[in-house]
This record gives sequence, C-alpha cells and structure tokens, in this order.
Amino acid sequence: MINEIKRLARTAQTLEPSRSQRAHWNQAVQDHASNFLDDFNTHTTYQVSETMGKELYDLPFTEGGTPVEEVLACLRDNVDRPGLNPASGGHFGYIPGGGVFTTALGDYLAAATNRYAGIFFGCPGGVRMENMLLRWMCQMVGYPDTALGNLTSGGSIANMAAITTARDHRGIKARDIERCVFYMTPQVHHCVQKSIRIIGMSESIIRYIPMDDRFRMRTDILSEKIKADKAAGLSPFMVVGSAGTTDTGAIDPLRAIGEIAKKENLWFHIDAAYGGFFMLSQKLKLAFDGVELSDSLTIDPHKGLFLAYGIGALLIKNKEALFHTHHYTANYMQDAVGLAEEPSPADLSPELTKHFRGLRMWISLQLHGVAPFRAALEEKVLLCQYFYEQVQKQGFEVGPQPQLSIATFRFPKAEDSNDFNLELIEQVKLDGRIFLSSTKIDGQVWIRFAVLSFRTHLEQIDLALEILEALVSKDGNVKKDKG
Repeated sequence: MINEIKRLARTAQTLEPSRSQRAHWNQAVQDHASNFLDDFNTHTTYQVSETMGKELYDLPFTEGGTPVEEVLACLRDNVDRPGLNPASGGHFGYIPGGGVFTTALGDYLAAATNRYAGIFFGCPGGVRMENMLLRWMCQMVGYPDTALGNLTSGGSIANMAAITTARDHRGIKARDIERCVFYMTPQVHHCVQKSIRIIGMSESIIRYIPMDDRFRMRTDILSEKIKADKAAGLSPFMVVGSAGTTDTGAIDPLRAIGEIAKKENLWFHIDAAYGGFFMLSQKLKLAFDGVELSDSLTIDPHKGLFLAYGIGALLIKNKEALFHTHHYTANYMQDAVGLAEEPSPADLSPELTKHFRGLRMWISLQLHGVAPFRAALEEKVLLCQYFYEQVQKQGFEVGPQPQLSIATFRFPKAEDSNDFNLELIEQVKLDGRIFLSSTKIDGQVWIRFAVLSFRTHLEQIDLALEILEALVSKDGNVKKDKG
C-alpha cells in the first residue's frame, strides 16, 4: 500500500507546478490576454462563424495534458472570436458587459489564494472586505448604517433573495400564497417573475400597473389597485419598482411608490441592477429621488461599475430578516461557530461555498479610485443623448428622451415596419463592427441602443451612426450584405 501511495503521489504532485512551469503558463496566458485587449481597434463586436466553436471538440481531454500554446490557440479560435464580444466598445445590445482589467487581477488573486470568504471564522479579512463594499453601496443609495446585504452572482439571484426574504419576514405561508399580490410594470426585468415562480409563489397574483408615455409606473393606478385588492379580501404584498429598465432605461417614480408602499404596508423592492451606479454622480442622482424609501434593492457591479460578469449585489435595510431567511447550521460546522465581529455572507445568502467575488470589486476601486467610474457613467449618459439627437437626423423615429444611457429608435415604414427593423438588426450583426438588439413594445419592434461599456466613446457612437446611415438606402430599404 505504501508503494502505491507513493506512486500515485508522483502523478498527483504534477498538480503543483514548479515555479518555472508557473512562469511559463503565466506568460503565455498574459500574452494571450494582452493580444486580445490590444486588438480592440480592429476587433469585431459580433463575428459570424460557420463552426460556432465546434472545433473545441477536436481538443479532447488527455491523460497527460496539452501544451499551453495549443490550449490557448483553441480558446482564441473557438471561444474568444465567434459570436458576441461583450468586451467591445461597439456592444450596444442588451446591457453591455464590463470587463475592466483590474477584475482579472482580483479574480486571479482570489483563485490563487483560494480563500473562503463565506464565513468570518474562515477569512475574517475577506468577510470584512465584502461587507465594506456593501456598506459603501448602501451609503450611496441612502440606506441607514445598519443596512447590509450580500454580493451575489448577479441581479437574478439578488432579486430572488430579496423576494424570499420579504416572503418570510411577512410570515407568508403556503395557504396565503393565492391571496398575495405583487405590483410591477410590464417593463420589470423577467428575472422577477422567474424568482416568484422558483420560490414557490407562482400562484400569487401579479398586477401589471399601466405606464405613462415614458414607460414609468402610474402611481395613481397603483394606489387604486392596492385599495381595490384590499377591499376584495386579497393581501397586497410587494411592489417592485425599476431604477433603469432593461428595455428602455426608464426609472419609475420611486418616491411616490415608496410613500404608497409605506402607507399600505407593502414591501418595496427596487431593481436597480442596470441603473443603480449612476447614483455615484450627483448630476444624475436626482433621477433616483426616493430610492432610500425602499426596503431592498438590487444593483450590479458587473454593469454600472464595468466589472466582468459574475458580481451583483442585494442591499437590504433589515439584515436580520435576511439572516432569518438564509441562515442555517450543521454539526460539522460547529468549530466555525463563535463570536464573529461581522455578519458572514453564508448566513445572508443561498450560497454556502462561494467565489470570493468581492476581491475583484475592492481591488478595482482601490487601484482606480472612484472618479474614473463616475466620469465614465456621466460620459455614457451624454453619449446616449448625442446618439438620440443625431439618429433622428437620419430619418429614424425615437422613443422617449433617455433618462440614463438607453435609447430606443426605429425606422418608420408604413406597412412592414417590424420586418424592416428586424432586417436592419440582422444586417448590423452581419457587418459585425457594432452590435444592437431589439425589443417589442405594444406590438412594435424597436431597436435598443444601450451605452454602458467603459470602452465606448464618441468614436464608437459615430461609427454606429455611420453604419445605420449606410444600411438604409435613399428609397427607404435595407441594404443587404451581398456576401
């Protein structure tokens, strides 16, 4: 047995590469990343591919491993290039991703040290770091010093944790679910409805409140609906406001909603996953008036702070309610139970084992400072306004004046307007230099122009305008790619 243990150890120990091996792999990976980043001036935002990454299957897993050069070449050709490149400054679809370089540094250190920041006992510094970040965000939105929350993988988990906490805090049982009423607009992010279903409340009633001409909740109708539901013996439970919808970038009248929620004893949750970090700017914060009245709020650093995908946040005033919903203990954890000086993320979240995602945010704010992030956000708002004004000069119809950095537009056609605008989107995709996405509002197709990449500047906006102008012919048809 001893000989077998030693034989196995010799093979297993290759998992601990030598310093020279680490240096070789590190250099190769850094060169790969640098080449990717340096290529942005000529890199396409969307690349049509016949194989769509299928050649990845040509590199099977072997007993002895594969040289790093071959591995990275496979990655470059099958993962980095085909499809959408969210890291590009020409990405104007959906909500553009971030990817500031310092994210990679934080994630590299988090992976290399492999610290478990789920409980204070395991990594007190890591827990302090994540709570420090949460308190900084709570201060930004006007929450009290006692508020906290949790760093999540994104807005979907944050919204789900908020709704679950509200359900438990209000003492809702299975027998109550059919009488519970949610209030939101049709513009609310679909992960909210998904969360309601996942947590077992799909039999609740969802009231979709009509919107004004800027796609903001009509609070007069909200108040009427709540009163009518109470009179009918139902249980109004939660109102979900949006601070920057994905479709149009609209911000609901948060103060009016908050005052109604307080008067009628509803939990007020705000989805600010996209729009929340615009509150870093005093110039833009007025648009979020009343945000501090909410009970909980979702905000995504991988959107408004331009970090790479995989970090959202739930902020909540009643951290004890969050603890009550998510805390659980086990016998094997008895050694870790003690007097912790900070709340542990594992007690405030569905996650137990978790990525030390706070390091990517902490190191980015430490190395850059806050000023460049604020400037970038203010720049995006101005760039969106510029596009909104210029695209009208090209004959496009536009939606409401942008509140943040999303504009909607379409080319007006008398008969086939929807088909025309969908074809225009397809030709933009085939061109590949920029990327746009579409949505449908009241049966009409609109093109979304979402500006949030930190790499987007005036040059990319002018390129987008140039491409759109070139694709619409003088006779009002879409010029199709002849390739």
